[in-house]
Amino acid sequence: MLSTRTQLRRRLKQVYRDFRGAREILRALLSTDHPLLAHIIPIRRCNLACEYCNEFDDFSKPVALAEMFRRIDKLAALGTSVITISGGEPLLHPELDDIIRRIRKNGMVAGLITNGYLLVAERIERLNRAGLEWLQISIDNVTPDDVSKKSLKVLDKKLENLAEHADFHVNINSVVGGGVKNPQDALTIGKRALELGFSSTIGIIHDGDGQLQPLNEEERSVYHAMKSMEKRSFTRINAFQDNIAQGRPNQWRCRSGARYLYICEDGLVHYCSQQRGYPGVPLENYTVADIRREYVTEKSCAPHCTVSCVHQVSVLDSWRAPQHPAPVSAGAGGLVQIE
Repeated sequence: MLSTRTQLRRRLKQVYRDFRGAREILRALLSTDHPLLAHIIPIRRCNLACEYCNEFDDFSKPVALAEMFRRIDKLAALGTSVITISGGEPLLHPELDDIIRRIRKNGMVAGLITNGYLLVAERIERLNRAGLEWLQISIDNVTPDDVSKKSLKVLDKKLENLAEHADFHVNINSVVGGGVKNPQDALTIGKRALELGFSSTIGIIHDGDGQLQPLNEEERSVYHAMKSMEKRSFTRINAFQDNIAQGRPNQWRCRSGARYLYICEDGLVHYCSQQRGYPGVPLENYTVADIRREYVTEKSCAPHCTVSCVHQVSVLDSWRAPQHPAPVSAGAGGLVQIE
């Protein structure tokens, strides 16, 4: 049982996060010339090898801290609202706490996506002191299998550690779709997340061959049951995944390259983790002119996109600035979805 003092401290931090979030939404409505969210990759290496994942290797070295500082400072100069640290497994970076501190020093919101394996109590307390504001773990099943080792059985103690020690917001994302053997696992995971005081979301994943298929009847049933549990989630934009679940394309204006930036370990700006290669501009050279170009550039991959964070930041601008296809010479015609 958490002490009254701890509950009050966490509540005050949540109120402050909500205030900052509302402030950034207002700023986004007033100006379209800055990114709302950037994902940065401090290390590509991961301690797991999930069959469906194409975002990791088992050998890459951490990006040097000085280089990470330069990238964070550049994102701040572009007016970025939120930086999410991803990977690979970002907790493998030996100076992750300093990276988080640099984000906060620049006045940006600091988030982290992790597989959770390294979250012992002492590590969580260090994340508190560094100023982390939110964390997400995706849990794919109740017990490990040949597709994923991110299971509730393995991670439940880590979740209890978070419930006891974390002062930042925690979201647990469960999944349905290709490769998930028991769709009902998502409900078990979601209920456990809420029981521990976290928010809970659900995602649709591709299979090991990178293909997306409409959900079957059981998967759709689980998906809708999970959606009814998402009242405490930090995201309530359901229409995109509702269409994906039924195999229908989405008609929307993807603002990747503008409102959303994916910065790989080499420091290049990409549309997202699944469209690495374009625009492929070094972050150090990225300008407001690049943001304005990509803001109005139609993305050929958008109708079947499953990258929910891009959906979320793009929806703020759905009512303005119609897009047009990129010139063939710019390389947009050669986009290859590597998901």
